[in-house]
Amino acid sequence: MTTSIAPQIRSQLGDYSSIVCFKAVIVGVEDTLGADGAAVVFTRAGKVRGHNLVKELGLAGSNVPTEQIAGLLNAAIGQEGTRLAAVTRAYQLDDMVVIETQDTVCSAGEPLGSDRKCTFTLGAVWGALEAITGQIYLGEQTESVLRGGSSDKFVFSPL
Repeated sequence: MTTSIAPQIRSQLGDYSSIVCFKAVIVGVEDTLGADGAAVVFTRAGKVRGHNLVKELGLAGSNVPTEQIAGLLNAAIGQEGTRLAAVTRAYQLDDMVVIETQDTVCSAGEPLGSDRKCTFTLGAVWGALEAITGQIYLGEQTESVLRGGSSDKFVFSPL
């Protein structure tokens, strides 16, 4: 399966790789840099990916209504896109933007109660949101399916 975002990159195996391999990269970087250092690296990498994705989709600066962001992101990174995560909901809460995801790569295979955070997914959604709105936010993960949440929830406060 290829996405409509970009042409297929690998001719023999396609554009998708295993979650097991992606998680091995995460664990290896955490082992090298420590959890906090790895979180900075993966969040930043995700932000770059999110910004670039929005540019590829022609949505940079489009400032679409918050409620439409979930559908746009889900089409790009959900089941019909790159399969990073299912983006299920986006809404305003006072001056903050909340984006909820399910089935993230970061949480895949993790035991319940794990302290794993969705740093790359957070970053990708964060970068996409900033590119769409043209605003700068401070983002954080406030809920996790691994720790009893109904979703992996990301909250973005304007700076």
